[in-house]
Amino acid sequence: MIKPHGSEKLNPLFVFDEQERNELLKEAENLPSVVVSSSAAANAVMLGGGYFNPLTGFMNINAALNVAEKMFTTDGVFFPVPVMNILKSVSTIEGSKKIALLDPNVEGNPVLAVQEVEAVEEISDEQLNFIAEKVFRTTDTEHPGIANFLSLGKFVVSGPIKVLNFSYFEKDFPDTFRTAYQIREEIKGLGWEKVVAFQTRNPMHRAHEELCKIAYERLNADGILIHMLLGKLKKGDVPANVRDACIRKMVEVYFPKNTVLIRGYGFDMLYAGPREAVLHALFRQNAGCTHLIVGRDHAGVGSYYGPFDAQKIFKEEVPEGALEIEIFEADHTAYSKKLNRVVMMREHPDHKPEDYIFLSGTKVREMLSNGEAPPPEFMRPEVAEILMKYYISIKN
Repeated sequence: MIKPHGSEKLNPLFVFDEQERNELLKEAENLPSVVVSSSAAANAVMLGGGYFNPLTGFMNINAALNVAEKMFTTDGVFFPVPVMNILKSVSTIEGSKKIALLDPNVEGNPVLAVQEVEAVEEISDEQLNFIAEKVFRTTDTEHPGIANFLSLGKFVVSGPIKVLNFSYFEKDFPDTFRTAYQIREEIKGLGWEKVVAFQTRNPMHRAHEELCKIAYERLNADGILIHMLLGKLKKGDVPANVRDACIRKMVEVYFPKNTVLIRGYGFDMLYAGPREAVLHALFRQNAGCTHLIVGRDHAGVGSYYGPFDAQKIFKEEVPEGALEIEIFEADHTAYSKKLNRVVMMREHPDHKPEDYIFLSGTKVREMLSNGEAPPPEFMRPEVAEILMKYYISIKN
């Protein structure tokens, strides 16, 4: 099985020993505490689940700047984005060596993790903008990732953490949420050696479905991990429970049995394009996958990134050997009226634009909101039915 990133064995930061966990929860009752941002909470969940292996906690400013500029921590660990706990205020934890991190996304703000405080530093606007520019390739506050990042605060609290629960993800998505550690165990149990992962924050239409099948066949893979983001998204994106239902129905009806694992992870979307594509690859390597499908505008938003920048970064900026997972480079896919199937467009230079079925996202949402199913060449009718109910419900 593929090794995790940066270590021989995956080291999730969740406290598995029940007695130790209960003792930490009891200790946390008397520790100085702070309600963290949703971004920091998601980072804690990812650290707990082993997705951020081999990190042991939150980065300090120097490490974050190094990662932003060079994609390496100051300790020489390859990592594509800074993993930070940024706070608006540190008044409740000032001078503390150990603190309780409280969950902003669960009622009552329960303890999510306990952090040892190595440093509390104030980050400057210049440093924040430097990180933003390097990671997101823009400082435009219209970019949803930038808007969120620059709103987190000015105080960076660094140090190792011990994670005590997985926030709302286990309760809200019991059939879907899995840690990297759990997925590795599932893959091992299935006897899969070559596993291709597909990242999604959207319901899957025909092109996505066929892309998974094309990669599976061409790589001669043992299985597919359809791995959906379950955390916070930008306004207008389809909620995770609706996406989950769509994907499960599509796989049930249209994929061969026992070829697909449908799983999700608890992270808030960054919309950081190329850098986030590399992060997605690192997640999947830690989860035991050998390949990740990287398609057009992977993890992008608006027109901030070129259509294939997320593929270029692996060739031009990721050092050779930094990751063991391989990339399956996908082109724009669409239904060919000539061939009566979904194809990767670069492979059919004889086709003209009118030979394909194209629908904009706006047009699809409009159709679904009006109770009209998009053509079956674009979206499976079973998926369209679930989405129609959702769009009609938010319209009314």
